[in-house]
Amino acid sequence: MTQNVSGDGVRPDDPAEIGRRVLRLRGERGLTQRQLAEPAYTPAYVSTLESGKVRPSEAALRHLAERLDVTYEELVTGRPAHLAAGLRLRLTDARRALATGAPEDAAALFRALHEEAVRHDLAEEEAAALLGLGDCLLESGDLTGARDCFASVERLLADEPLPRRVPAIRGRATAHLLTGELRYACYLLESALDELNASGLHDPEALLLLYTASIAPYMDMGAHARAAHAAELALALAPGVGDPALVAGMHRGVARTLIAEGRIAEADASLAKAQDLYRQLHIRTELAHCHWMRGYVHAQDGDLEQAESELRTARDILASKRAALFTEQVEVELADVLRRRGKTDEAQALLRPLLAQGTDQGTGPLGAGRGAVHAGGAHRLLGLIAEERGDTEQAEEHYCAALSLLERSSAAGDLADLCRLLGDLLRRTGRVEAAMDAYRTGLGHRAAPGTTTLGPAPATPPM
Repeated sequence: MTQNVSGDGVRPDDPAEIGRRVLRLRGERGLTQRQLAEPAYTPAYVSTLESGKVRPSEAALRHLAERLDVTYEELVTGRPAHLAAGLRLRLTDARRALATGAPEDAAALFRALHEEAVRHDLAEEEAAALLGLGDCLLESGDLTGARDCFASVERLLADEPLPRRVPAIRGRATAHLLTGELRYACYLLESALDELNASGLHDPEALLLLYTASIAPYMDMGAHARAAHAAELALALAPGVGDPALVAGMHRGVARTLIAEGRIAEADASLAKAQDLYRQLHIRTELAHCHWMRGYVHAQDGDLEQAESELRTARDILASKRAALFTEQVEVELADVLRRRGKTDEAQALLRPLLAQGTDQGTGPLGAGRGAVHAGGAHRLLGLIAEERGDTEQAEEHYCAALSLLERSSAAGDLADLCRLLGDLLRRTGRVEAAMDAYRTGLGHRAAPGTTTLGPAPATPPM
């Protein structure tokens, strides 16, 4: 890895920097140049070294480090002894804070650790701090900030093997997914998979992370066959992976494909495995996602009472962690269940604040740049409620707003369903030609799921 330089372009092992460091440490210890030099060197040599006019040999530096009572590494780099190990321990603590607490609290820890890593020229620890900060910003809904963090990690690790960069690539793809840029999320993940396989870097953990991450955008785009294939590969890779958090994420991703295939009992069992692992690991956000998906499973199975209970549990966990974007998204699905249970007023009360005017970036209501798929879902639900109350004009407004959001995100299945709803409404109000156009649009998105927006599937790794 390329060594960092300070803000003024000076390397920490520059002779002038080392000279200033020796001078400062000698002064702090009250030593003369003669006392520091003897018995191996002369005072004149120390004077020349301190003025930065000579690059000291390794032997000279080791002698000086011993006399100054510091480590050789500290003298050469200016880093306090055991700094890197201490930073790594604190990064683990920050990760634990993110798993159990609010993302903005963990973000403050990661920012402080990032500043310290930059100050001491610790590039690996700098990358780890930025990766953690990106995950914090994903949870809190600052998707632009998250993308920037992950891109910075990729730049810092540009000279490292690709598996080292995979967590950042996955993070950036997730940020694009949450903004509704499904095709670009797929492109990032598939490009990394192809590069891994082409280079022979068949790292099980990196592959598992990428295949698991690709399931969600595939499903949202209607590319169910490709999602199922990714799930099969993830299941095959799991026995070779030692990280329980990755295995839990795999079970959660696989459950989505099982739901789509109507294998409800198997999906619920897969989610139960993920929940058990997340409980053991004390990762509350991911545990909430399991409750969220189990709520969806129960809703698909017609058990609306249990679905409401699971979704409320998910929302309570996410709200307590102040994971704003995920809280808003689960509220859309909870509103759907409430509407189906006849609790229309409560459903509307949940949905309307989510679509209030706000910025597209950072925290705030759902919209084109933040949770576009769920924002489209919220408009769809409000359209259904308006239609049930006989307000066809308002229903059409909501359906058109949803259509605009979903077209930008390429969410094929949701688009097809919405075009059907809009077409039915237009037909009932006597606008047959407009209804036909809506139906044709829906059929276009439904004709060949995934094939119109995605290129060839990534190569399959040797198992």
